[in-house]
Amino acid sequence: MYERDQTCQTLGIALDEVSAGRALMRMRVTASMVNGHGMAHGGYLFLLADAAFSYACNSYGPVTVAQAAQVTFLAPAAVGDELVAEAVERVRSGRTGIYDVTVRQAGGKTAGKAVAEFRGQSVILAGKPLGD
Repeated sequence: MYERDQTCQTLGIALDEVSAGRALMRMRVTASMVNGHGMAHGGYLFLLADAAFSYACNSYGPVTVAQAAQVTFLAPAAVGDELVAEAVERVRSGRTGIYDVTVRQAGGKTAGKAVAEFRGQSVILAGKPLGD
C-alpha cells in the first residue's frame, strides 16, 4: 500500500512499523507546512495521524477506509520538528473499528510531548485487499 501512497511519499511521511491493528509513522515539519503563525498547520498534523490510522486499520488485509475522524490539537509544532504518529486499535467489530492515534515530538527537549490526539472510525469495504 505504501508503494502507491503518493500523498505520504510526496510529504516525506515515512512508515516505520505496521502490525495487526497498529502503525507508526513519522514526518518532519517543513517550511511549506506552517501557517501564518509560524506553527505547523493543523491539516498536516491531521494528515499524519490519518495516515497512521489508515495503515493500522488496513493491516488485516481487506480494504478499509475512514468513516469518521476527530482530532484535538494539544501543542504547536515548528519547522524542523520531527513528529511521530502511533496508531493503536481500540476495538474491531464486524466491518467497523475504532483507532486512537497520538502524534508526539520525536526528539529534542520536547521529545515525547503530545502534539495531537486523533480518533478514527473505520469501515471495511467489499472487495479484495489493495494490490491483489
